[in-house]
Amino acid sequence: MTAPATTERLFTFVGGSTGTWQVTKSACLIGEPIPEAEKLEIYPAQTAIPETQNRWLLRGIRSYERYVTREERKQLTAVQEGLGRPESTCAALIPIRKSEAWWTLTQNERREIFEEQSRHIRAGLKYLPPVARRLHHCRDLSEHEPFDFLTWFEYAPAYETEFEALLLELRISPEWQYVDREIDIRLVRQSGD
Repeated sequence: MTAPATTERLFTFVGGSTGTWQVTKSACLIGEPIPEAEKLEIYPAQTAIPETQNRWLLRGIRSYERYVTREERKQLTAVQEGLGRPESTCAALIPIRKSEAWWTLTQNERREIFEEQSRHIRAGLKYLPPVARRLHHCRDLSEHEPFDFLTWFEYAPAYETEFEALLLELRISPEWQYVDREIDIRLVRQSGD
């Protein structure tokens, strides 16, 4: 399975010994780590997940866009391309959890930090369409999920430098002061899949 269908909303990311994506690097940047895994597979909600050799399962749901204005959505839609492009053989799964201080802010206060101070959307627009992404919300499923968000990125090897620049720009922003757990998992799609 190379890319989740766009009509699906709920997905499980499974790290283990089998999967379409080979883990090339896994780093715990903030907070506690997750177990090492050799491979990763993404399963839509209706798919049975094999129990053999799973090291971890992370669930997320595609949800509504919380901090995007209508104009920003139009800009993103105009240049964003989908996942599963044949040339996009590199990927990153970046699970993050934000602090309680973030969640006690109002929606407007979070928008102020997210875009007005951190320029999250503007940063992302600079790297579209070469870097495709999809955000999965975990907190919408339960406040007891280990992460609040699972961000899935796909890009061609030629755009690795741009992807690193995007991550650096986001990680030095005021928004990242509210991140209290972050894992950076890099992957390559298995040849022949």
